Amino acid sequence: MVDVTVIGAGVFGLATAWACAKRGARVRVIDRTGVAAGCSGGVVGMLSPHAPERWNDIKEFQFQSLIGGERYWREVEEVSGQMSGYDRVGRLQPIDTERALGLARERADNAAEHWRGQATWQVIEAAGAGDWCPQTATGLVIHETLSARIHPRQACHALAAAIRAMGGEIVIGEASERLGKTVWATGVAGLQEISARLGKQVGNGVKGQAAILGLDARGAPITSAGDVLVVPHADGTVAVGSTSEREYASPDQTDDQLEDLIQRACAVLPMLASAPIVERWANLRPRAKSRAPMLGVHPTREGDFIANGGFKIGFGMAPKVGEVMADLVLDRVDAIPERFRPEASL
Repeated sequence: MVDVTVIGAGVFGLATAWACAKRGARVRVIDRTGVAAGCSGGVVGMLSPHAPERWNDIKEFQFQSLIGGERYWREVEEVSGQMSGYDRVGRLQPIDTERALGLARERADNAAEHWRGQATWQVIEAAGAGDWCPQTATGLVIHETLSARIHPRQACHALAAAIRAMGGEIVIGEASERLGKTVWATGVAGLQEISARLGKQVGNGVKGQAAILGLDARGAPITSAGDVLVVPHADGTVAVGSTSEREYASPDQTDDQLEDLIQRACAVLPMLASAPIVERWANLRPRAKSRAPMLGVHPTREGDFIANGGFKIGFGMAPKVGEVMADLVLDRVDAIPERFRPEASL
């Protein structure tokens, strides 16, 4: 007996199945190739907020998901017996111009209002930020405490194990039988299918490249400097990412763009230069036309639901995405923001 079938074992599919299982639903997750086989099996794992100005329901949704992340992933770890790699380590960002400094101070005021004392955004002296501090032209950096890191692959496998511990199934391979209500969380392939059915582009895959370096910086904050992201992980490695490529020759092969990114990361944090490269990674991330997640009633499969389009924010949004999808699928309660609905990308 199955109440909910989820197609896709990436983070959105697993988070939806987990939320349904916790409410007593009997769930089955089906994935043709395996848990975290697509972009959810990436290496970066930065969970960071949108800038805190011009507050709206989208930023509130993300804030609630990020602020609840520690409780969420600790519960997953307890039930599954597996580690997710989660830790709210905060983030440092260099401030290189006077204009950037003014904007950073405005955002500090906005964060004080909208984050409601649950996290902070401050401008601090680089000298007081510790050894793991990015190069900065002004001698100042942003330090915010809402950002966290996670190990994407470990987190997905922990979710899968937690679902099994609650009596759910994870089926790997082709499975034509779909019982109960169906949620499609099939990433790029799902966006391509909808585009083909409707005869117009509703989303696409954006290639990302990243690398893992052999450097132990456990407990250090995330660093972001423009498009350079540096994430120290709990296993004694450091992830560097990631590119955003709309055009590419191969979706899952790395190239000179990654090598350039690694060099720029070493300029931001010179201690990375001597670290060996343990792994290079590339894959496609699902980006809906609206650039926001696509959640709700499936636009081309009558009676079914969709959870897609996580793009760069899937893991940070996953706790709240699972919650609102379970609300809709099990209880017919629609708490999905307007911009997250499929109609926003159609």
